[in-house]
Amino acid sequence: MSASSVSPLVVIPARMASTRLPGKPLADIAGAPMIVQVWRRAMEAGIGPVLVACAEAEIADAVTAAGGQAVLTDPDLPSGSDRVWQAVLRFDPQARHDVIVNVQGDLPTLDPALVRAALEPLADPAVDLATLVAEITEPEERTNPNVVKAVTGLDRTGRQGRALYFTRATAPWGDGPLWHHIGLYAYRRSALERFVSLPPSPLEQREKLEQLRALENGMRIDCVRVDTVPLGVDTPADLEKARQILSA
Repeated sequence: MSASSVSPLVVIPARMASTRLPGKPLADIAGAPMIVQVWRRAMEAGIGPVLVACAEAEIADAVTAAGGQAVLTDPDLPSGSDRVWQAVLRFDPQARHDVIVNVQGDLPTLDPALVRAALEPLADPAVDLATLVAEITEPEERTNPNVVKAVTGLDRTGRQGRALYFTRATAPWGDGPLWHHIGLYAYRRSALERFVSLPPSPLEQREKLEQLRALENGMRIDCVRVDTVPLGVDTPADLEKARQILSA
């Protein structure tokens, strides 16, 4: 299956209950709610329909007012992945879309090329899901537990590699690059369905990294190297930075 033969659906999970920045999907950035800015970036990727999976009606209202498509999901779902899957079932029960791209709802300055890049590893039928990495260049990020590292050996092109582990620790040991994991995923639909059916795994709970559930259950994750880490808006300072970028 080549990347051109898949039928992707982009889903953006969003909920109001952020601990550090309550109500952030509706925070104004350059004249539009943040969730609308993320939806615009995903639309600019041009790979397929874009759906916002909303925990609350006010998010759905903002998206539809901007011309987007939204699906309301159960607000008590345990994770963004569960929210994405419930939205997929409600929007596409006929399973017309065989690849689901999960774009986080707090990436208003996301380069649309990154969304397209996530599809590349799915050209190999052995790959269950794909994600993104960028080389860590700031020394303090090498030891920062909030910067998740992907342990992967890239192929000879330096573009793709199989994910062996994800960790908040500094890994792997020795000389060489460290890879910052970017939490944007392209799932085969069947892989996402399986993933959300599995219970949280021991390493997932220990590292607080949901993607380890896939690895612990024998699913194959491949990584694509990209050049930029998108700005995730988690704090008021991040929000101001995003406003400056998009106002420019």
